[in-house]
Amino acid sequence: MRKARPTLRSGILLLALCALSITSCDRGDHPARIGSPAPQFTLADGAQNVDLARLRGHIVVLHFWASWCAPCVVEMPSLMALQRRLPQVTVLAISQDEDPAAYRAFLLDNHVDFLTLRDPSARVPHLYGTVKLPETYIIDSRGILRRKFVSAQDWTSPEIIDYLSKL
Repeated sequence: MRKARPTLRSGILLLALCALSITSCDRGDHPARIGSPAPQFTLADGAQNVDLARLRGHIVVLHFWASWCAPCVVEMPSLMALQRRLPQVTVLAISQDEDPAAYRAFLLDNHVDFLTLRDPSARVPHLYGTVKLPETYIIDSRGILRRKFVSAQDWTSPEIIDYLSKL
């Protein structure tokens, strides 16, 4: 009887699965930073300034987006509705738009009425480990990361409103 030997193909498959499991963990339901202090940042885009530390005491919905991102555009009205419905929550959106004119035009055309800044270098999203848009982090009033949402959401869903109301 011949003894089975691992083939090069099965070895590569095993290595690929190991690499995938290591790199994909932070995009799941329980990213590594949940329960830890949110990475601090100060961001100025010429029009506005934000220091995350100054938002301590508020629940922050930190949203990473861009005007060229179709799912980001689709969820924008529900983020505005969330801000109106829960004024005690601060929606802070950081756009990766490189073109300042296109960014400003989007905000005006869509009547975006919550705090948003432009970070074309994507420095802040990188602090949080964001690689795809949209991604959103919930930061509690003590500055602790509580939840991460990957992809577009309905921010007025009863589950999200209930969750944010209970923080």
